[in-house]
Amino acid sequence: MYAYNFQNQAIPESVEPLLFTDCPGMDLMLRGGNKDVYDLGDMLLLVSTDRLSASGQSLSQGATGKGKIVNQLSAYWFRKLRNIIPNHFVSADSRCYPEPVVNSAEILDGRSMLVWETTPLPVRCVVRGYLAGDGWREYQEKGEICGVKLPAGLVESQRLPSPIFTPATKTQPGEMDENIDFNLLQSLFGKTLAEQLRETSLRLYFTAWQSARERGILIADTTFEFGLHDGKLMLIDECLTPDTSRFWERDKYRHGGHMPSLDKQMLVDYLDSLDKSDSIPHLPEEMLLRIEQKYREAYRRIIGTCSNALNV
Repeated sequence: MYAYNFQNQAIPESVEPLLFTDCPGMDLMLRGGNKDVYDLGDMLLLVSTDRLSASGQSLSQGATGKGKIVNQLSAYWFRKLRNIIPNHFVSADSRCYPEPVVNSAEILDGRSMLVWETTPLPVRCVVRGYLAGDGWREYQEKGEICGVKLPAGLVESQRLPSPIFTPATKTQPGEMDENIDFNLLQSLFGKTLAEQLRETSLRLYFTAWQSARERGILIADTTFEFGLHDGKLMLIDECLTPDTSRFWERDKYRHGGHMPSLDKQMLVDYLDSLDKSDSIPHLPEEMLLRIEQKYREAYRRIIGTCSNALNV
């Protein structure tokens, strides 16, 4: 198996975003909010498109190169964190892919990965290291987040005394996830598995937070997903990307107010400001470009390479 070389890929800036894939000879299992998933028997091919989704909505637009950034950041973190827990990552090198996948290598190169098929758990494992977003709103109302009591007097964007685990159950497409407390998580999955999810998520977060901090990024919060493979827990889906995390620039960090981020939070805020009865909006080109730039900068900081073409 080849070691994937992040330096050999490029994300062109002048092409149209890739919104959908159609790979001859492969069975499309599903089109998610951002990914097209192909069934290869005991393995899956995850293709990260440039589609945008947020706040339970999947949009008909994309940010050029976003899929490659998400895919390759995930591959980076899967490799870096696999000493904590096994993950489903097999390869992101299209030269290693089996037939007939290799026939679509030009489309898939840089934006796909081969993974083991698992039975996904219907829960998102959110870890928060700072007080932001819906966690900040819940803290203002209740002094807690998902049943986790917090000290009084904290301010927006403040680092928490220690990271907290705040799970959410997955809902149907088009719906928002539902935050739950740890007691409900135990009733859903049993005490042993619930504790394993919590402890593993916290270890993954803290290890990634330390690594990203050295590169000038603060991971304010992130979401992990897990599945079962031969009865054992595995980290799956994607990992520590701008789609699943809140990234702040360390040198600009201030608490006591809203922090701008290098992720899709700008899109989330925009969609949340709209009348919920409105149809899915058409985003202005300026917003798409700004989202693309934020993803590229997050990649540059974490992976450590950058050019006008974003070599990845």
